[in-house]
Amino acid sequence: MKKTEKKVAFIKLFAIMFKIGLFTFGGGYAMIPIIREEVVTKRHYMTEEEFLDMLAMAESTPGPIAINTATYLGYRLSGFFGSVMATLGVVLPSFSIIYVISLFFEKFQSLALVGYAFRGIRVAVVYLILTAGIKMLKGIEKKPLPLLIFGTVLVTMVAFSLFAVTFSTVYYILIAAVFAFVLYLVDRMKKEEKA
Repeated sequence: MKKTEKKVAFIKLFAIMFKIGLFTFGGGYAMIPIIREEVVTKRHYMTEEEFLDMLAMAESTPGPIAINTATYLGYRLSGFFGSVMATLGVVLPSFSIIYVISLFFEKFQSLALVGYAFRGIRVAVVYLILTAGIKMLKGIEKKPLPLLIFGTVLVTMVAFSLFAVTFSTVYYILIAAVFAFVLYLVDRMKKEEKA
């Protein structure tokens, strides 16, 4: 990219992420379908598979998923300055709104209309997260291993929720890392045998 094109890309990234940050309620998971719509469907900045890989990386690194996703996306499209602009774009609206609300929080909280609005927003957030999950499920490879992993995670989550078993997320991450490393070693040994 030429220097002038990068500058336009920075501004475009900031504008896209600012719009997403400004009009998305419900946190990072609610932003995922909107980010996907912008970067995969509308603008074709990446494929569905690349988007799912980006989400996996954003989820497995420390920090909020929306900020991690914006940072990764900005870096992928425009390097370091793109990541800074995309991150600022997604963070500034929320920060500004929360700051203003914090100044009047007690008065704001006592308004009945605000309570009704937040109840309505909760329903919309559940819908957005569910929609994102279904779209990501449709995007996974229909091979035995990804389906086995999905099924195992789903059954484990439901069983742990039903039986009120507390299991730290850290353990899930460690188990998945060990599992992925073993699969990597098996795949590498297969490739060496073929060669």
